[in-house]
Amino acid sequence: MEAIKITAAEVNKLRQATGAGMMDCKKALVEAEGDFDKAIDVLRKKGQKVAEKRADRDSSEGAAISKINADQTEGVAIVLGCETDFVGKNENFVALANQLADIALNHDTKEAFLAADFGGMTVADKLIEQTGVIGEKLDITGFEKLQAPYVGTYVHINKIAALVGLSSKVDNAETLVKDVAMQVASMGATTLSYKDFDSEFIASETEARIAVIEKDNIELGRLGKTLKNVPQYISMAQITPEVLAKAEEAAKAELKAEGKPEQIWDRILPGKMERFISDNTTLDQEKCLLDQNFIKDEKLNVAKYVSSYGDVEITGFKRVSVG
Repeated sequence: MEAIKITAAEVNKLRQATGAGMMDCKKALVEAEGDFDKAIDVLRKKGQKVAEKRADRDSSEGAAISKINADQTEGVAIVLGCETDFVGKNENFVALANQLADIALNHDTKEAFLAADFGGMTVADKLIEQTGVIGEKLDITGFEKLQAPYVGTYVHINKIAALVGLSSKVDNAETLVKDVAMQVASMGATTLSYKDFDSEFIASETEARIAVIEKDNIELGRLGKTLKNVPQYISMAQITPEVLAKAEEAAKAELKAEGKPEQIWDRILPGKMERFISDNTTLDQEKCLLDQNFIKDEKLNVAKYVSSYGDVEITGFKRVSVG
């Protein structure tokens, strides 16, 4: 039987369609006796075999990508995961991640996205095919969708992608939404406001955080170092008007004990109350986007920064990250 002759043009066509190496494409075409569609199946089956062998591998590296639609009312952020940082930084891998994100923008769930068409196969099948091409397990390890009257994004070196929604498109909305998305990417808030916490979560967190500080203080005391402040509270949700009133009375008593003239108390008390709130809202500052110190100006929290743009609010945010 005469050997099938495979031209360079045929090899290149298959290579462009699949991203597989030149020799892999040639072998697939030979096995398929020159049939282009069968050659793609050959490469896909190779991908399935590789995927089965690497199923227990950890896709802890990869590329985080975000896309916003033309109206800027919808955004998606995904992570295309792989096994090594070397592959995650490869320009062809990043290009594939961008192609996948373009498709993801048209779907509301990860399941619908994986079932979507990618050049005649599903996204899920494309991941299997590329697992064979690249030789590492590929997976969608992050998928988040966000809708709002105005949506913006920030991506940090393809490792973290954040989406932020605004209630309206105000003047300089592009700057506002990018700044807040950068805040989300860098500070890792998990919720918008302390109002989102339930009482059981706050109670358990309060107990846990106080226990950690008290344990640390035992060691600090042994070393003769300054002890950490043990907070009474950790969230604004706990600071009722009664709590604030008691804190103010305690601050006044402290000023009196220090011998400060009563006529200057009004100038000192606001700072003391601000410090009391700061010391007793550590959970909010860590977890709540609006209550975090703004990364570009720590004199402001995010809520105050947003209010400087006028009648606009943050309606929601999403974040995905590699690893």
